[in-house]
Amino acid sequence: MHDHEHNEASVIPSPASSGLTGIFSGASPKLTFIMGLLVGVAGVSLIGFVLAASFAFSGKGTKVAVTNTGTPTPTAAAPSQPTAPTPVNIAVKSTDYVRGSSEAPLTIVTYTDLECPYCKSFHPSMQRIMNEYSGQVRWIYRHFPLSFHVNAQKEAEAAECVGKLGGSEAYWNFIDKIFERTTSNGTGFALTDLYPLAKEVGVAEGRFRTCLDQGEMTSKVQADLQEGTSYGVQGTPTSFINGTPVEGAVPYEQLKAVVDQVLAQ
Repeated sequence: MHDHEHNEASVIPSPASSGLTGIFSGASPKLTFIMGLLVGVAGVSLIGFVLAASFAFSGKGTKVAVTNTGTPTPTAAAPSQPTAPTPVNIAVKSTDYVRGSSEAPLTIVTYTDLECPYCKSFHPSMQRIMNEYSGQVRWIYRHFPLSFHVNAQKEAEAAECVGKLGGSEAYWNFIDKIFERTTSNGTGFALTDLYPLAKEVGVAEGRFRTCLDQGEMTSKVQADLQEGTSYGVQGTPTSFINGTPVEGAVPYEQLKAVVDQVLAQ
């Protein structure tokens, strides 16, 4: 009798736990254990959610974005402004063929490739600049033949031969006509047509043939290429407007805006 009363007393709930155990009154011990475990997990999850929400709303530091590697990466607070291109000090050489007034306050040096389609499209914009800014701009053309334009090196040498034999006017006339007639992209102007073209601009074909065939201007063209590389030229056309680099076949309006800005300085 005493043992029976002791066993009944051992399952009587204490005041602190009577509310919780009352829910499971009459349930088997196994079910009571499972339900208690679920309640405990739910309670821990609720506490975690409250702490996370509190952290999220109280933080005022730099925002971070988590990459695929799980490493926090600070996001940019604001986009930075692009830096202005650094002017390059390019001297006019005695071997340059200058188009325009030698006393012009603005000098444009263009590194270009006679078989480059972008150079072909850019050339008329430069011609228009020269016409509209007569006396204010002088233009110097330097060679930057790209290796994948098969005929570009020999065409550049041909222009230099024409300049050597016929002077600056013949030189620029020769370049204008190549750009007018080439279809570009490497072999757009046949090398065999260089000889009659030289004669067309007023150069004796025999002397021109000797100059070109013997490679008299090969080193000069390569010197332009190496010099352009030292100035940071990576593609054609690249122009320097009083030393300020302008890359690519920019539209005439954009080119004009740079010219106006430099002249106003």
